[in-house]
Amino acid sequence: MLVPGLSPHDAVSNDALGMTAALRRLGHEVALFAPHARGVDEPVHAPAAIDSWLRSPEDVVLYHYCVGWDSPLALFKRTRVRRILRYHNITPPEFFADWSPGYLAGCAEGRGQLDAYAAMGCELYLGCSPYNLDDFITRGVDPARCALLPPFHEVEQLRALEADARRLPAGAPLLLMVGRLAPNKRHLDLVDALTVLRRTQTGAHLLSIGKLDPNLARYGEALQTHIHVSGVASAVTLMQDANGAELRAAYERADALVMLSEHEGFCVPLIEAMALGTPVIARATSAIPWTLGDAGLLWDSADAHLIATSIQRVAHDTELRAHLSERGRARYAATFVPAVLERELATVLARFGRR
Repeated sequence: MLVPGLSPHDAVSNDALGMTAALRRLGHEVALFAPHARGVDEPVHAPAAIDSWLRSPEDVVLYHYCVGWDSPLALFKRTRVRRILRYHNITPPEFFADWSPGYLAGCAEGRGQLDAYAAMGCELYLGCSPYNLDDFITRGVDPARCALLPPFHEVEQLRALEADARRLPAGAPLLLMVGRLAPNKRHLDLVDALTVLRRTQTGAHLLSIGKLDPNLARYGEALQTHIHVSGVASAVTLMQDANGAELRAAYERADALVMLSEHEGFCVPLIEAMALGTPVIARATSAIPWTLGDAGLLWDSADAHLIATSIQRVAHDTELRAHLSERGRARYAATFVPAVLERELATVLARFGRR
């Protein structure tokens, strides 16, 4: 199992660690390789040692592809063992054109490797969503070599926590956004929706939980400016240091998770909200429609009046809230609980083994 890095509460790390544990329960021997790791209760080997660990053509290298990295590409070209490409998607670079030359170059490099991976005919392309798999199918990869497996996650750990709401803002309705502060997440659209909503719901408040990478400082500054110019500074809370208990409380208190992101390879906050019964209002872009299914309100537009009206309806229509909560819990239970993911992993591997 090869990962660009491992750290606590990171979506790719959670998937790699969860998959490692599931594979071991299924009887496989698994070793983790990453150039850096922190806070991980698991032996992690240097990527340079991976060749010596592989012993047989029946061995498998499973690489979590989410960044530009030349070493795995070279490994996949030279190795004679079986190759699984676990694809988490890479944000298109144009989202960062006005904000960060480093992100712009890094995302361009990462997406630039798609053609090479598609051309090398990996034994299995394992996507977190149909949207991810389309990146390879449109590049000529045989769909028979592709399989769908949602990512392993920490939602059950989140559900088990005791909620801590002491630092959470008051507000009704309370809009929740969970995700890092980045241009593709469209926090500015959320601020616009809040601004419209507060014309009739003066107590409305937006709580955004997610970190800002210092390399995206210009975006953070633009967001703060937009908040102040819109006149809603007292109604927006940006929490970059929320812990799990506070996140649990935020989902409980929120009238809705409002996800207006323009690009997601899967979107773990959607399944967190579904599992905890929080209604979801979302923009129908990238992987969001598949992940959410029929468990939320999906709109093709992020029009501020449309989103504000939707929030107002969800906040005050108890029957609609109950319906969305029920549909969310049902979709999570049917598709995303760890037992289902492990069963799907076993099914994929059984098919993979027959190739």
